Amino acid sequence: MKLSENISEWIKGQVRRAGKKGIVVGLSGGIDSSVTAVLSGMALGDNVIGLILPCNNHPDDEKLALKVARKFNIRVKKVELGDIYERLCGVYLSGSRIAKANLKPRLRMTMLYYLANTLDYLVAGTGNRSELMVGYFTKYGDGGCDILPLGGLLKTQVRKLARELGIPAEIIKRPPSAGLWEGQTDEDEIGICYDDLDKYLRIIEEGGRHKAKGALFEKTKSMVMNSRHKRDKIPVFTRDNFF
Repeated sequence: MKLSENISEWIKGQVRRAGKKGIVVGLSGGIDSSVTAVLSGMALGDNVIGLILPCNNHPDDEKLALKVARKFNIRVKKVELGDIYERLCGVYLSGSRIAKANLKPRLRMTMLYYLANTLDYLVAGTGNRSELMVGYFTKYGDGGCDILPLGGLLKTQVRKLARELGIPAEIIKRPPSAGLWEGQTDEDEIGICYDDLDKYLRIIEEGGRHKAKGALFEKTKSMVMNSRHKRDKIPVFTRDNFF
């Protein structure tokens, strides 16, 4: 069985196990959301909705999201979040750049769950293993979801899967971006290209069986360690902590 078939069967099983009717996924025009939406469609047919959530985004984001939806017959809905975002930022004018940037995925998460709750669907997150391991996601933003179909795949593996699925080449070749601010790209923000990042993440996962040195490897190790709080369960106080 192909990887795409394995993942789509897993999605179908997760929806059935949760007693839900379908999947909502945010369609951003990027490779991860495109692959997630297509795999969900393979699993559930018409019981999938791609939610397009512009929030002062580049127009190409929506154009490419619609291109994927048309090619793979994915139902779409659109909710414009720009005005809401600006109003919320105006509540606290001195908010930092990162606080304002993280507000965007948190607004999107809110709308994804609003629609999912309305339809009795699950929210499929679009994060991959590379992003999860270094903490490149927003808590309760793009990190807020019910299932992560790509959570076990490195970014380079997602690219390969996208080619096998027939995702449009312009999406695969497009520099990954969360659309947090104008000109923002994932690799610039992380500070390392995904090819190198995945290479070093594999070395870390293998427990040091292969030697690696250099500033980028040390940077990768540091990101994995410093983002652990994003992957851990929420700490809960109990009396057992003291007795």
